[in-house]
Amino acid sequence: MIQLLVSDKIKLKQLQISNATVIFNTIDTQRQYLGEWLPFVESTITVEDTLNFIHSVSETPESFRELVFCINYCGNFAGLIGLKFNPADKANRRTEIGYWLSNVYQKKGIITESAAVLVNYAFDVLNLNRIAIKCAVGNERSSKIPRRLGFEYEGTERDGELFPDGHFVDLEVYSMLKKDWK
Repeated sequence: MIQLLVSDKIKLKQLQISNATVIFNTIDTQRQYLGEWLPFVESTITVEDTLNFIHSVSETPESFRELVFCINYCGNFAGLIGLKFNPADKANRRTEIGYWLSNVYQKKGIITESAAVLVNYAFDVLNLNRIAIKCAVGNERSSKIPRRLGFEYEGTERDGELFPDGHFVDLEVYSMLKKDWK
């Protein structure tokens, strides 16, 4: 199990089955808040749905398994952050960072600090070359993260994400190359 120390208050711990209940309860008690920008919220109806997600991550072949971490703030579950992969990503030494944070922990710099540590891990340990962050157009809180970290805005991915009600949202695409990371 991978653990990354972000600060004295923030730790990233690789996702485990034992995290299912706290993750589900966070989603379940913040459906309206989280569901505005996260399409999976609507289909996360029971703790079994969260368990299925965790199993899908852990049972994916390691060559393109996502690295998903629980964000712990002062010992409490605060959200998830991770690196997404597919076979082409590994071959081209690239990934995408995804994240979400409980409403209770907003505006503390948690995602910005966690993402910076994850970028370091991806470049230094995994030897990746490119990292992207995609944010729904209009999700200002999310799009501030790559801008704070010095990611370059590349453009808009039109209709980049489908929501359960059938509507698509455009995604802002940001990237960082290993050679440009501070």
